[in-house]
Amino acid sequence: MKDDKPVGASRRSFIASALAGGASLATAAGTRRAHAADDPLITETQDWNRYLGDGVDAAPYGMPSGFEADVVRRDVAWLTADPVSSVNFTPLYALDGIITPNGLCFERHHAGVALIDPADHRLMIHGLVDTPLVFTLADLKRFPRENRVYFLECAANSGMEWRGAQLNGCQFTHGMLHCVMYTGVPLRTLLDEAGVKTSGKWLLAEGADASAMTRSIPIEKAMDDCLVAFAMNGEALRAEQGYPIRLCVPGWEGNMWVKWLRRLEVGDQPWAQREETSKYTDLLENGIARRHTFQMDVKSVITSPSPQAPVAHGSGPLVITGLAWTGGGTIKRVDVSIDGGRNWRTARLDGPSLPKALHRFYLDIDWDGSELLLQSRAIDDAGYIQPTKDELRAARGVNSIYHNNGIQTWQVRQDGVVENVEVS
Repeated sequence: MKDDKPVGASRRSFIASALAGGASLATAAGTRRAHAADDPLITETQDWNRYLGDGVDAAPYGMPSGFEADVVRRDVAWLTADPVSSVNFTPLYALDGIITPNGLCFERHHAGVALIDPADHRLMIHGLVDTPLVFTLADLKRFPRENRVYFLECAANSGMEWRGAQLNGCQFTHGMLHCVMYTGVPLRTLLDEAGVKTSGKWLLAEGADASAMTRSIPIEKAMDDCLVAFAMNGEALRAEQGYPIRLCVPGWEGNMWVKWLRRLEVGDQPWAQREETSKYTDLLENGIARRHTFQMDVKSVITSPSPQAPVAHGSGPLVITGLAWTGGGTIKRVDVSIDGGRNWRTARLDGPSLPKALHRFYLDIDWDGSELLLQSRAIDDAGYIQPTKDELRAARGVNSIYHNNGIQTWQVRQDGVVENVEVS
């Protein structure tokens, strides 16, 4: 698919020119409307008015309209050697609100999808605990449960953009991200049941997939807001999302959200020698690696207009929309620029503002058809401001592919085509 190819070299070094005007606040008076007198889709009877449709038994599990068939997860074949240990991307450009449909949540696997009969699955808690325990799924569902909306972001999200504009679509630059309502049991409830010894400082979480995926988590985080989840958006976890149970580690990098969770071992130190830590090392320019970069930083992206969501209607009212998130809490404000960061306007946050969840923002403008350079800048409730890519590179270099939360720029051309560019 052409959208997942690197953009041209000229766009990697795109220099923003001064933009004259470009847009003003949208007004209702400028909205285009269909006119009945000359529109046969209004004046003439259509097929869907003439014939009966399918009955309620046609699709026992509901599916999206066939006209939305292009709204799917996509991979980038050249990113990895094998799809079994790979990633696909959420089509952020086609979504609205903050909740990601279950069938569109991005996937990241280390050994493919584990297919587990829930009746045969077990979760063991052992190590530095008073009473080692083993739970079935039925056992877990007997504990008091909670519903929590959280975003999940892979640490490598936007990783290909460290050295310059690469992937032409926010599905590919930012699509290792989703946000759903999880249902499950607080991890602290299960740890309290086992009784963590005072010497227990770390927790090793292990998955039941063929890679035996393991991650170390500080006990303070485990006792705070982590969740052992068995449902997402009201139904059982999807197989690719860890069915029958997974670990949720809110606000922290996605590789710690161990899927197909089978074992929790309490210890007095992290188990680095048994983990794939080399895969998640933030290597700085001087060769030193940042350690324990668990929390995801404040970040945002404009999802429309964007390369996969061009402006199709020409000049006039235009809705600029996107997503903002932070692993530290909630988003306080999002600013949007149409001239590459020279001037900023405060966007409108709409929908729930929940901690460690996605936030939806909008800026409604009246586009005059001239070139735009769209950017968004998020600020969280702790006061952290999303940096520019140049600021981020100055601090960390370009040797890492992880934790890139730099400001993204989209160039909207006069013909409505949108491309991934950089400004300076």
